[in-house]
Amino acid sequence: MNVRSFLKLVEIQTKVASVIPFLLGTLYAAFRFEQFKPLAFGLMLLSLLTFDMATTAINNYMDYKKALKTTGYGYESHNAIVRDRLSERSVVLAILALLAIAALSGLVLVWNSDPLVFFLGGLSFLVGILYSFGPIPISRMPLGELFSGLFMGFVLLFISVFIQTDSGQLALLDLSSIGEGTVSLQLQLIEILAVAGISIPTIAGIANIMLANNICDMEEDLENRRYTLPQYIGKKNALRLFKGIYYVSYVDIPILFFLGVPPYLLLLIVLTVIPLRSNIKRFEEQQVKAITFSLSVKTFLILSVARLIVLGLAVLIVS
Repeated sequence: MNVRSFLKLVEIQTKVASVIPFLLGTLYAAFRFEQFKPLAFGLMLLSLLTFDMATTAINNYMDYKKALKTTGYGYESHNAIVRDRLSERSVVLAILALLAIAALSGLVLVWNSDPLVFFLGGLSFLVGILYSFGPIPISRMPLGELFSGLFMGFVLLFISVFIQTDSGQLALLDLSSIGEGTVSLQLQLIEILAVAGISIPTIAGIANIMLANNICDMEEDLENRRYTLPQYIGKKNALRLFKGIYYVSYVDIPILFFLGVPPYLLLLIVLTVIPLRSNIKRFEEQQVKAITFSLSVKTFLILSVARLIVLGLAVLIVS
């Protein structure tokens, strides 16, 4: 397997969906708690990237193994295993190597932070693997949007904030009395709710990338027995949901204002409504994977980059 085939197998261009919540959480921690820990930043970046690549490779491998229709719909060019005639052994070895790097860097991160990271990270690992692997993967059920949005949009962002804070600023898991059968978990509810609020745009954007993908693949998924959310609610309702989710994402604006972000910076987020409406309209007119699916990715980038810029400037201006 050469580098080009490997990057196609892991769909390297899609890793932005995991990096953006991570960067957003890091900037939020710098703004809210005036904290930045380079070691924690590097370890988590390595762990999330390698794990994201592993889950994508697993997804492509399972699609290859379970595909009932192997011609048409771009299957021959979309799946790297088919296109580059990769051996199953090389694909499995690549997946195991990526998982090993992700687990090792994750464990070092836990060692340098808090036990809570182990449980949140472990749960994320489990969901990520079950998303594509197992008798009934999450991606083949009407739960893909919920799980991808929640775990990549919120849990990942929460961990990226948590590892930058001092003990107890956000949460604290005390295992010192575990020998006596006692575990203590302290939560700063206001701070956690604030993190949940600023994660709504990433939850919405990532969920809509999955939803747009499933809308475009409705016919192919039906033939391959993938019963995703659009299969259950129909294309018309799926498009309505797609539109509504985006507008809900703007609920973070008053939260950011309450946290002290200057209103003139928040105007940049408001202005993203203009390209958002244009992209929604174009996707409603045509749902073709090769033509309009990328609109969901572009919209996610527009909405996310605006928030990254706003938080970055807020760190410089307010802190």
